[in-house]
Parts: sequence; structure tokens; C-alpha cells
Amino acid sequence: MAVDYTNETSVSTVHLPNEDMKGRIIGREGRNIRALEAATGVDFIVDDTPEAVIVSAHNPVRRAIARQALVTLVQDGRIHPGRIEEVVKKAEADIEKEIAQAGEQATFDVGVHGIHPELVKIIGRLKYRTSYSQNQLSHAIEVAFICGIMASELGLNVKLAKRAGLMHDIGKAVDHDIEGPHALIGMELARKYNEHPDVVHAIGAHHEDIKMESPLDIITQVADALSGARPGARREMFESYIKRLDDLEGIANSFNGVEKTFAIQAGREIRVMVQSEKVTDDESVILSKDIAKKIEAEMTYPGQIRVVVIRESRAVEYAR
Repeated sequence: MAVDYTNETSVSTVHLPNEDMKGRIIGREGRNIRALEAATGVDFIVDDTPEAVIVSAHNPVRRAIARQALVTLVQDGRIHPGRIEEVVKKAEADIEKEIAQAGEQATFDVGVHGIHPELVKIIGRLKYRTSYSQNQLSHAIEVAFICGIMASELGLNVKLAKRAGLMHDIGKAVDHDIEGPHALIGMELARKYNEHPDVVHAIGAHHEDIKMESPLDIITQVADALSGARPGARREMFESYIKRLDDLEGIANSFNGVEKTFAIQAGREIRVMVQSEKVTDDESVILSKDIAKKIEAEMTYPGQIRVVVIRESRAVEYAR
């Protein structure tokens, strides 16, 4: 599954008019293809695939720039290092313009205004980002509308809810360049550009990386889950998905004192219920670390998995 998913999300194909074009793209002693890779920061794969060159990179914006530049060069026919540098710069400008337009269109469609221009550009970058094959700009717009509907039903600020929904995943637009959970990256970006404090907190809390404090936080999380859960929105091999959840729960259940285990949020979080008479509060802290280490050692997964150990004691009596 990892190979299939990576191939689908990290490569683009440029079709060529004929096989002779491959030699011109490579250039004498490889100078053209080296100039292309240096200018764009992506890999160009020229192999036995008939009349095609593969553009490979995890950064979707760079890949889009590289693909557009190569298409222009092939159509133009003049391929040499000087021309390559010129075409790549033009492609960068075109893609940046397209990103800004996509961000502006998204804010217009959702009906939110006054967002910092840099944040609008970051929203536009989501056009080139996917998660489980779901386009993230379409997802953000969908979440914004769901947030607005829920806020309206609950008598909350609809405009604020839409802002939080539209920007909840902006961290994914730059997570190729900045390390950390996308929710916290997005929260810092929103804070940097003076977004409303409630919106900033909702972005950071939508995967519970920080504690939820308001109804807006919960609305954003629920709307995100609803958009992702819509049939057809995401694509993943069902058998692999179920196996990953089973493996997660199996690892946690292998520890002494564990009563029940629940993998939630598509396997991004695991909640472990322990027997209070067998596990103390201090041992709960150690148990969460031990489970996390075992998951790291035995499983392969994207991003991070949150391990929550829950210990509760109940006193029950009946009034007769």
C-alpha cells in the first residue's frame, strides 16, 4: 500500500510528442536534466516509459512548477540551461498567481473576508495538496460550510466558524518545510498573521494537540471528521486500514492491566482504558510511553499517533 500510495501522490507525468524528445531533455552529457533538477528542486525520471517523463517530488507545489516548466519547454522546443532557468522562473510566477487566485476564490465562495493576504496564499496552496486522495482545498471549503451550518444551528458566530473551518488545515500547505503536527503549524501561522484568537485556538485543537476550550474547537473537529468520512471523499485500501487499526489495538492490549482499547480518528489516536485496581496514576504515565515506544518499533504509519491512557475509579451505591 505504501508504494502504491506514494506513486499516486508524489509523481506527475509529462507526455512527449516523440521518443527523440527524451534525448533533448537530457542534453549533452546530461547538462539539461541537471539544470532542470537544480532549478526546480525535483527529480526528473527518464526511463523506458514510452513518450513520457516522470516528475517526482513530495512537495506538490514544486512538482506543479516543474511539470509546467517541462511542458512549456517541450512545446517550445528550445531546451538549454539558459532557457530552462527562464522558463522555470516564469512557471514559478504563474503557479504563485494561480495559488493566490485559488485562495481568493475560496474565501469568496465561503463568504469570509479580511483574511491576511499571506494566509489567503497559504489557503490557495492547499489546491496542490491531497490527504488520502482528498483535495485539501475542496476539503477546507467543505469543512467551512459544515462549520457554518453547525454554528447557525447552535446560535454561535457563523462567520467565525467558517473562518476556522476554512483555515483548519493550513498547516498542511507548509508541512513539507516545517516539522511538527499540521494543526500546531497552522495555529502558529494564523497567530503570526493576527487571526482571531478563537480561530487560532480552533485550528490548533482540531486534532486535540492542545486542549479544547470552546464550542468552536469542537465544531471544527467534528466538521473535519464529517468531510473526511463522506463516502467517496477519501480512498484507502480497506483491508490495510482495518489491519492497521487491529494492530494498534493489539499492541496496547498486550500490556498488563489494560481493559479495553479503542483506535479512533482513522488510527491517529488510540485510547487505552486500564483497570484502576491494577494500574496506578503514576504507572499510567509510564504505560502510555511504553505503548508509544512499542508502536514506533513495530508499525509503519504516516504522521504521529497519540496514545491516551485513561484510568478511572468509580464508587457506586443505590438509594432504596
